[in-house]
Amino acid sequence: MKVTVCIGSSCHLKGSRQIVEQLQSLIAERNLKDTVELAGVFCMGKCDTGVSVTVDDEYHSLQPENVKTFFETVILRKVA
Repeated sequence: MKVTVCIGSSCHLKGSRQIVEQLQSLIAERNLKDTVELAGVFCMGKCDTGVSVTVDDEYHSLQPENVKTFFETVILRKVA
């Protein structure tokens, strides 16, 4: 599974760095480094929403405070 987080300037200002750090931690805690590929990309063209994230090309909009819920409801469900 590939998870891509926008790290362009607009998303950076909205917390993309914190989101990447939280996802890295959650992936490591669950020993999913071999299953989940985390990558960054510059600008997904949806700068008016929250931080842009894709999971296997499925678009999501995140904020730092909802990363754990997103991880549990989207990523873990796809891995299981």
